[in-house]
Amino acid sequence: MRHRLIVPGAAVLSLLLAIPASAASFRPGAPGVGDSYYPDSGNGGYHVSHYDLRLKYQPKTDLLEGTATLLATTTQDLSRFNLDFGLKVSEIRVDGVKARFATSGKHELEVTPATPLEKGRQISVVVRYAGTPSQVKIDGYSGWARTPDGGVVAQEPDAAVWWYPSNDHPTDKATYDISVAVPDGTQALSNGVLLSETSKLGWTRYNWRSDKPQSTYLTTLAVGKFDITKDTTANGLPVINAVSKDLGANEGAAKASIARTAEIVQWEEGLFGRYPFNALGGYVPNVPAGYALETQTRPFYGKKVFDNGANVSVVVHELAHQWYGDSVSLKDWKDIWVHEGFARYAQWLWSEKEGEGTAQQLADYVYAQHPADDAFWKVKPGDPGAKNQFDIAVYDRGALAIQAFRNKVGDKVFFEILKAWPTENRYGNGSVADFVKFAEKKSGKKLADFFDTWLFQPAKPAAGAATGIAAAARKAPVAQPKSWKSIAATNEVHEAHGH
Repeated sequence: MRHRLIVPGAAVLSLLLAIPASAASFRPGAPGVGDSYYPDSGNGGYHVSHYDLRLKYQPKTDLLEGTATLLATTTQDLSRFNLDFGLKVSEIRVDGVKARFATSGKHELEVTPATPLEKGRQISVVVRYAGTPSQVKIDGYSGWARTPDGGVVAQEPDAAVWWYPSNDHPTDKATYDISVAVPDGTQALSNGVLLSETSKLGWTRYNWRSDKPQSTYLTTLAVGKFDITKDTTANGLPVINAVSKDLGANEGAAKASIARTAEIVQWEEGLFGRYPFNALGGYVPNVPAGYALETQTRPFYGKKVFDNGANVSVVVHELAHQWYGDSVSLKDWKDIWVHEGFARYAQWLWSEKEGEGTAQQLADYVYAQHPADDAFWKVKPGDPGAKNQFDIAVYDRGALAIQAFRNKVGDKVFFEILKAWPTENRYGNGSVADFVKFAEKKSGKKLADFFDTWLFQPAKPAAGAATGIAAAARKAPVAQPKSWKSIAATNEVHEAHGH
């Protein structure tokens, strides 16, 4: 016998009211932020405020097991959202409730919560996973490097996808707690402050905290056996430097270089303002890499960086990034000049301080080395293209533009702007266009055409008073500054930033 359900009119109205009028507005978040160079990087529909990573890593097998908890806020009505991740996931929960998930594209993890998420909602996302990160290939490449005694992840522009799920773009910064268990006798290094170190049943757990906003690619993990030195700055900040115990002949040069970290930071504070983070240091694992990376609070330096002895200039460069790149980060990867041009210029200012050649002498030398038909001038530092993102022109031509800018506005205004940009935009993001507007406001000068000439035109700017480049630099030879070789020794380091 079939029964017909009869609902009174008032009850019908009640049921209709219970259905959100905006149900049709729930839609999937975008699988990328629309970056000019890397459109699939990052995701739309939410912003992460904090990552809590609880990890266990076995160096012998390269097995990484993890539980990541993401605290986020939705920025639209979400039916589904993406995370960037490459390892195998066993379970995902959104606000404690199991969610469906699937993979797509190169590194997309699609998460469908049990119920849609309205805009402005604070959520927690828990992801359980495991895998061998060195075997995960994206575009035929793994950002996780095996070492004789462990593993290291430090790459640009992508790194997080090999070891934790994230919204992987510099426009979505967050704070971090990173807890890593490794076999006794092995150490785990990461960003920020070491909160605790405990041992139980053959495993030692290291708990690290970064309490200031941090981009995903600036988050690092290194597991191995290190000689670790600890100190404190005059301002009370902890300094932790680490060098692999099996670095061989490069050990002395590596230690001598990163031992200058606190000194260099103190000097750079005079240029860029108060150091923006809660710790500092650097580490050199036994990775046969010729690049360095400004991983936040604790830059990574590849073993080969020290093949020719101490390399203080590269330490100056990576530490300058703590202001220009880490604290104030690009909005789009085409804006790489706001990172690299200024970090390179810091090396020029260090040369000036050390009496090994002024920034002007270095600018004149660079200008003279490249004739008008040199491909060097075809690369536009303000938008070099993904293939040329780490080309030497982004560094040298980028620094040349900064010296020309210094000449145009004068030292007083220039150094005020150099300090004001990372101070007034601390923990934020900025583009090349933003910097130009900022410089115009601070200097009271119209600078759009000037920066267009130096950063966006594929041609060699004219020398002379209009640019601040000495007329003598129009023709080689120009005397090579004493610091040039040490600065040029870092060129390979910079060109190898990306994979």
